[in-house]
Amino acid sequence: MTGLDRTKLLAARYRAATDRPYLASALYSLTVVPSDRVPTMAVDRHWRCYASPAFVDATPVPELAGVWIHEVAHLLRDHHGRAARLPAADQRDHVRVNVAQDCEINDDLIADGLSLPAGRVVPGDFGLPDGRLFEEYLPGVPPGPVCECGSGAHGRPGPWELDGTNGPGVGPVEADALRRATAEAIRAHERARGSVPGGWRRWAERILEPVVDWRRVLAGAVREAVAWAGGAADYTYRRPSRRTPALRGAVLPSLRRPLPRVAIVIDTSGSMGEDDLAAALAEVTGVLREVGLRGNRVPVLACDADVRAVRRVSAAEQVELGGGGGTDMRVGIERALAERDRPQVVIVLTDGYTPWPGETPSCRLIAVLVGADPPAPPAWIETVRTGRPT
Repeated sequence: MTGLDRTKLLAARYRAATDRPYLASALYSLTVVPSDRVPTMAVDRHWRCYASPAFVDATPVPELAGVWIHEVAHLLRDHHGRAARLPAADQRDHVRVNVAQDCEINDDLIADGLSLPAGRVVPGDFGLPDGRLFEEYLPGVPPGPVCECGSGAHGRPGPWELDGTNGPGVGPVEADALRRATAEAIRAHERARGSVPGGWRRWAERILEPVVDWRRVLAGAVREAVAWAGGAADYTYRRPSRRTPALRGAVLPSLRRPLPRVAIVIDTSGSMGEDDLAAALAEVTGVLREVGLRGNRVPVLACDADVRAVRRVSAAEQVELGGGGGTDMRVGIERALAERDRPQVVIVLTDGYTPWPGETPSCRLIAVLVGADPPAPPAWIETVRTGRPT
């Protein structure tokens, strides 16, 4: 192996940390590993940075500084963790995943005035808008471009990577601490100077957002909606009032409080993670049992871009998750409201990557967003987020 010009490489890291001091802790946590087998530079999930001596020799220091920030951004944004939550087919296509991840990073870096080597990809290369997450970019990335940033990005180890226990590295707990420390440094830098790029500012806000017990929030939202729906009372003569015997010749109606009608629409498109979906569904069905709704009164609609199945269930295990195509939860909501027993509460379990109705339907609508960093639905939809910010 040819010798690595460490002086040049570390000078580039020093420049990156000096120009963006809020990233300094993360940058200096990377361990340099020279390798002739890595195409340019790459990182693994243990925060080891593999550097090609030939690439370092051929790349000016300003561009190397940009590559340092690019690689540490994969780790700070937990790209390998988020990639592990993709559908299996997408995980196998790790090259396209890496391209989508590079699009998420590079538009921010270029807007920040950083120099990057030739061949870098940006969303505009594929007719995509800036400022999105890689999960949103992935469907629009065609086969062809090749990016290789290592298992710290797409999750698949490269042939140059060391064994997980071989050599120094950063563990998951330390990595989370570094992400939070970096987010706090970004917030402090912005308050002092007001010059943090928008992409990093949004990331820091997500990291520092308080972690909420989503199960408690979901239970509260469902109970409140069911209580609201059950609040409509009416009089009925089927069961006369208990005061009737006291009145001769008169029959008084009793007050009837009908059982609320609830429907559950489940997003079964290809982007949904089954573990998160199963956890959220189990919570919903459990809450409905607690508030007195028997499971067999709750229709469950499996929907991607069309309604695939409608079934009344008594337990989460009975739900059949068919589909795997595109996503349009409006179709499922409309179908639920077209049922003979029109629901008063519709609960939608989705990753959020779907169109929503343009106006408030005549029911309570709760969106239970699963997975990492789901996009927000319209403000009038009650929303519960089950995933941790990334």
